[in-house]
Amino acid sequence: MPEQEDRDPSAGASRDAEGAGGGAGGEVDWEAERRRRRARFLRELAEARALRDRVQPRRAKAARLRHAMRMRTFRW
Repeated sequence: MPEQEDRDPSAGASRDAEGAGGGAGGEVDWEAERRRRRARFLRELAEARALRDRVQPRRAKAARLRHAMRMRTFRW
C-alpha cells in the first residue's frame, strides 16, 4: 500500500537529508511534501465522512435536510 511507504520513518529521514542541502530546491520540495500530506489528509477525511454516513444513515439524512434548509433560507 502506498500509504505505508509514506509512514516509514527511515524514508522521511533520507528525504529530509536530501532537501536540506538543496537551497532553493529544498523550499519547493518542502512545499510539494506539504501539499501531498494535505491531499492525503483530505482524502482520509472524506473517506471517514463517507463511512460515517453509511454507518449512520438516519443522522446523515438529518444533516442533509438541515443543510438544504440552511441553503434555502440563506439570503444573498
